[in-house]
Amino acid sequence: MGRYPAGRTALVVPVPEAEPVVGPWRAALDPSSPYGVPPHVTVMYPFLPSGEAGRAALGELFAGFAAFDVVFARCVRLGGLLYLEPSPAEPFARLTGAVTARWPRAIPYGGKHGEALPHLSIGYDGGEARFDEASAAIEPGLPVRSRVTTVRLVEFDGTTWRTVEDFPLSAA
Repeated sequence: MGRYPAGRTALVVPVPEAEPVVGPWRAALDPSSPYGVPPHVTVMYPFLPSGEAGRAALGELFAGFAAFDVVFARCVRLGGLLYLEPSPAEPFARLTGAVTARWPRAIPYGGKHGEALPHLSIGYDGGEARFDEASAAIEPGLPVRSRVTTVRLVEFDGTTWRTVEDFPLSAA
């Protein structure tokens, strides 16, 4: 078994536009990167166990949200986390809130960190000097702009995270 239990699921918003800017640093500093996790903003982790995800209900839920544009313009540190801050952050928070309202036992990060803070993780516990180095290397590549059009359900198969389904944000 890997770092995650097989069958664990998550809801994420992939941000492929960030890969050229943060990819090498995520590979060095983010322990989820070797398991196939691309740059993303988490909507819900952990989500429901595999098979309990209710794909039709997820599709209906996310269809009620409109696509939106987001900009990642700065690196931020919070405790042992280095991340890119999304602007606006509110649409991500609304997606997380809607998932929690629909599935109350889905609690962001299992309740470990209080209220979920929308972010694109670069690394964890890298140390002050390593985070300084990463920030200095990343910031010239900012801002990263993205159009958010889907929420992706991913599942850990025991070796890697794989895409189960993408759910379009389709409200007008």
